[in-house]
Amino acid sequence: MIETTARPPVVDADTWRAQLAELRAREKAATRELDAIAAQRRRLPMVEMPDYTLIGADGPVRLADIFQGRSQLIVYNHMWNDGDTWQCGGCTGYTSQFTRLGFLDNYDARFVIVTSGPIEEALAYKRRVGNAMEWYSSSQSPFAADVDAAPGEGFAVNVFLRDPDPTKDTVYRTWHTNGRGTEQLSHSFALIDILPWGRQEEWQDSPEGWPQRPTYSGWASSEDIARAYGDPEGA
Repeated sequence: MIETTARPPVVDADTWRAQLAELRAREKAATRELDAIAAQRRRLPMVEMPDYTLIGADGPVRLADIFQGRSQLIVYNHMWNDGDTWQCGGCTGYTSQFTRLGFLDNYDARFVIVTSGPIEEALAYKRRVGNAMEWYSSSQSPFAADVDAAPGEGFAVNVFLRDPDPTKDTVYRTWHTNGRGTEQLSHSFALIDILPWGRQEEWQDSPEGWPQRPTYSGWASSEDIARAYGDPEGA
């Protein structure tokens, strides 16, 4: 429970609706801008990728085969430190949101995790934290570095398109983001941002007296995620 007396001012219903309408105009403008950005994203060129071989639960697998017959693939590049019991809390919490991805079948797409860690460690960690996504390892491939998520350098989201010609099976890179660019794929921040106190992080523009704390300090740790969803012993 947050200990604070900070509250928005109380006004009559007409005043509240008038100010909500003013805010709604900005929200709708932002929505239209996001639509325009998405339209520009659909018009981006793409770059052909090498024929990478990654490692899955059943052994080596070509990047083209990770699509599992679909045309589109989203990859979350999960930060990793070999041998650590608990990996990046941000990546762990972020990917814990995605538990039901079957709806992507209707869009000819998949969403998977690729990490640079050894596949045995990655799969054990997946069990430990109760992650529902499918994991692959790029530990024996330059894939991570080539898609701007080199080991020790951070996380990223990359999107790929597969050539439908089975004699080619070529994969193309169509989009990339990292940092706060990944937030648009998250429902957790979207929910928190509509709360009166928001994220309560010190960088945010909030009214005087609003609860604020160091950035990241409210995020669930990897241990928290494991306690909530997984098996802390990795069994």
